[in-house]
Amino acid sequence: MSSPREYGTLSAGEEEQQPLLRKGETPWRKRLTTNVNRDWADLVLLLCYVITGLLDSSSISIWGSFVSMQTGNTVYIGLGLAAPSEDTRWIKSGTSLLSFCLGSFLFSRFHRCFSPARRWVLCVSFFVQMLFITGAALILTFGPASAKGEVTWNVLVPIALIAFQSCGQAVTSRALKYNALTSVVLTSIYCDLFSDAQLFAVNNAERNRRLAAPVLLLFGAVMGGLFAHSSLGIAGALWTAVVLKLITVICWLFWPAEPSSESD
Repeated sequence: MSSPREYGTLSAGEEEQQPLLRKGETPWRKRLTTNVNRDWADLVLLLCYVITGLLDSSSISIWGSFVSMQTGNTVYIGLGLAAPSEDTRWIKSGTSLLSFCLGSFLFSRFHRCFSPARRWVLCVSFFVQMLFITGAALILTFGPASAKGEVTWNVLVPIALIAFQSCGQAVTSRALKYNALTSVVLTSIYCDLFSDAQLFAVNNAERNRRLAAPVLLLFGAVMGGLFAHSSLGIAGALWTAVVLKLITVICWLFWPAEPSSESD
């Protein structure tokens, strides 16, 4: 009679002696290459609403254009094309929209190429987002001052950098299958929230997310407005956003792994 070894099987004792890591694989390497568990991951995505509110409210106060929510920018572009000599807002809005579209193109392909929910992919994505905001913050902190309404490089470049990174949050919501939590759209959330048949149910996770999103964005918008009207200006709002982005990177780094991914 053939032994189990001849068929490539191992006894219970031999299985226990098999290493948990593949040859040459370190614990951190294994950790970084696992998928994050999407349970409660919506909390990190909800934090992104604070960042969006912070950046958009300070941007609209100082530059007159959005850097995350592109519906308003599209309207501003339309108004500018109708009367291009009346205002320069449409130029800034167009810069924001084009950068956002380019960022969406690149961030989405980065996630698809290297597995959407893999830990290191999420960490790199948010770290890059942080670097882009840092670049904009450095320009505004140490670069030349510009008068309100001017269209200069030290206005357009920060707008482009911030808008480029903001789509990374929306792409992540798709990667983790929380499609409603893009952090750049509220109209559909308001519609879904108040049309929910279970709006007043005690246990309704979707309702809770839809309710938290606008509240957190409003909180961020208030913060951004306070920065815009203070001596810190929009630079203060950007440095705060840098800290919040760093927090998201740390969250993804230590977030629990997907059970099936850990056992691979």
